[in-house]
Amino acid sequence: MSLFPKIEKITKDVTVIHFLLMFGYKLFSLYFPLFLVANNLSFHQIGYTYLLIYLSIAIFSPVVGYLSHKINPAILAFLGILGYGAYSLGMILTPLYEQNYFFILFYLWQFFLGFSAALFSTSFRGILMESSLKKPSRAFGWFYSAPFCAASLAPVFGAFFVWKFGFVGVFIFSLIIHFFNALYCIFKLRFPKKDSSSSSLNFFTARKSYISLFKKIKEKEVIFFFIVSFAVLFLAGIYKAFFILFLKDSIGWGQDFILFFIALFSFLFMPIAFWTIKKLGKKNLFKNVFQGGILTGLSTMILGVAPSFLGFFSVLLINFGKSAGELITSSARSGLIHRKLNFHPKEAGVIDAIFRPTGIAIGSLIAGIFVSYLGYELLFIVFGGGVVFVTLVGGFFIFR
Repeated sequence: MSLFPKIEKITKDVTVIHFLLMFGYKLFSLYFPLFLVANNLSFHQIGYTYLLIYLSIAIFSPVVGYLSHKINPAILAFLGILGYGAYSLGMILTPLYEQNYFFILFYLWQFFLGFSAALFSTSFRGILMESSLKKPSRAFGWFYSAPFCAASLAPVFGAFFVWKFGFVGVFIFSLIIHFFNALYCIFKLRFPKKDSSSSSLNFFTARKSYISLFKKIKEKEVIFFFIVSFAVLFLAGIYKAFFILFLKDSIGWGQDFILFFIALFSFLFMPIAFWTIKKLGKKNLFKNVFQGGILTGLSTMILGVAPSFLGFFSVLLINFGKSAGELITSSARSGLIHRKLNFHPKEAGVIDAIFRPTGIAIGSLIAGIFVSYLGYELLFIVFGGGVVFVTLVGGFFIFR
């Protein structure tokens, strides 16, 4: 019996490139809220930062989906990786400007990062959607596990560079990783030439494809599946914006201890991610998304109940549950899209690419608005409980 889950060649190539991209990004992304606080951004501005990143992904994904009919998706992904590198360079140069110019340039760079992410994620999802996958949930489990696997190593290096050289050092290291990954992508991927029908593709034919996809999504079992998945992503947006600050302000951990915690969590979560991927291929898609939603919501509620009593290991275990739930739900959602919507694979990839950033963007925005009134604890309890409620209602209709 193999220790690792099976993986097709195209899935392996896509996952390796995704791993390298996330390695370069997660060198600093997990600590990014500390960078924002150091540059005097308020809670609202932190929420706006993540809103800009993920909303721009959602905005540009349909454009990239259209372009993927005309241009080799590997080339679009290559340009997206270069964009990540340019963003790292921008984060080095932007703090050198005066405060007024800093905010203008800073927000423009967040928008640019979203555009780069749309190039990459939409292109790669389209590649997977068009591939013949024996186990779609497992294949997308590999794709979504790449950030977790990258995070098992990247925060260790990132913590060292932040501690030794500050954020400038870690942004330089990130820039180097993205440059070599872009070269690897363009030489490694071999993808078929553009569709024979691409020359006749226009706005109206693309519109018809999306309309037929949305008719399928409106089916009862699919729409509730999407609602539960969206609730989990909404919660992920809250985590991305304020989990690190929660550790700092509510539990009282210092920056160095937070760096150590994130590095250790990411390293220990990698075998859990592999185990989760193996289980994804054995269970029904609907059971996967239901279990993932319950696990994510309950973990978040527990985190907010009594932070003053939470120790290092209890926070670690809670974060394991939340991250495993998110991985299960996201993989199941993409697997369902592959199974139900693959009659228009590129457009299905666009829908999948839009779905995740939209949920995270809205979650970050709402959290930025309400955190000042509710506090971190009540924020986690209210929205974590909301995810559990939505999952139970959605599960009732799905299984019935």
